[in-house]
Amino acid sequence: MQIEYLGNRKLLESRKVAFLCSRTVGSGAILRCYDWATQMADSNNVVIGGFQSKIEKDVLHFLLKGKQPVIIVIARQMYKELPNELINPMNEGRLLIISTAPNAVRVSKDTANKRNSYISEIADEIVFGYISKDSSLNELFQWYKDKSRLLNK
Repeated sequence: MQIEYLGNRKLLESRKVAFLCSRTVGSGAILRCYDWATQMADSNNVVIGGFQSKIEKDVLHFLLKGKQPVIIVIARQMYKELPNELINPMNEGRLLIISTAPNAVRVSKDTANKRNSYISEIADEIVFGYISKDSSLNELFQWYKDKSRLLNK
């Protein structure tokens, strides 16, 4: 797998907590995800994720308001220009962006699955905000169940 990096690569040496969530989310799970993100925003954990789905983007927004480091793994080519929300965290040295598909113009199901596998592989702990029954995340949850947990009530 070809990989590109932008930002603080030293974050890879830290303990990493992954956040993954299905695109379709039950209403109760949304609040649990927001609560988790708020708790993590002031922790010293490095949070890693793809932050692709709506709920994952919301979680990233909460995380970026905090002070803890974040690793964003994208399933397409690297940003040509950083989104405004990422500039300060990048300048502060608390952001790393990893592209697991540097030749892909857009995210595909295949590149997203490879990204999620990469995240799961390098994370020390995986938090699943919600897994819908038809989601490919079910397989990752089973494969990495020794270091995975589902946000419950």
